[in-house]
Amino acid sequence: MSDITLGPPPPRSHARLWITTLLLLIYTAFVLLVTMWPNPSQLEFGGISERVLRVLHRFGVPERFDYAELEFTANVGMFVPLGFLLGLALPRGGWWVAAILLPGFSGFIEVTQGLALESRVSTLTDLAANTIGGYLGLLFAMVMRALIYKRDQTVIEREIWERNAAYVRARRELAARNQPEPPDLVTQMLEPGFWTDPRGEAPTLKLPISR
Repeated sequence: MSDITLGPPPPRSHARLWITTLLLLIYTAFVLLVTMWPNPSQLEFGGISERVLRVLHRFGVPERFDYAELEFTANVGMFVPLGFLLGLALPRGGWWVAAILLPGFSGFIEVTQGLALESRVSTLTDLAANTIGGYLGLLFAMVMRALIYKRDQTVIEREIWERNAAYVRARRELAARNQPEPPDLVTQMLEPGFWTDPRGEAPTLKLPISR
């Protein structure tokens, strides 16, 4: 078998990084638009919230689930995609960066709302809800990346095993083909020493002669 020669390594794929970074920038711009709009009434969130609450109560959600609970849930849900995309965009070991950026970004929003936007209200509840949502999204991203990494490792190990098994089979088949065949009877009889017997007697051999 000939030795295996390695060519230049294939280029690394940056598709995940580019796609997730682009989506992260777009969604970050959306979050900033929603949270930093000077006049929240222009976004018509109040009417949307009332319709959502009516639908939820119609489907059995208790009446005590009111606008405050809906707003908290919405703040959690708004930051879940942000944490998820950030967890995908960062390197596999960079989860701690996302753990710092998510509450920092939420704190920046709340401080800006409290200092620069008169029609906005800055609360610690919103900060907690945003941080919880971001961490949930980050957790989902970490679990998904761990599952994909484990699957890739299993596929690679299986591929290596199958190639090694094919290599071993090829070596065995080649060795079997190169093994010399035993000589025929006439060739054995003509070889020196065939008629030599250590006891001094001629060997008895039944020749394959048919009558």
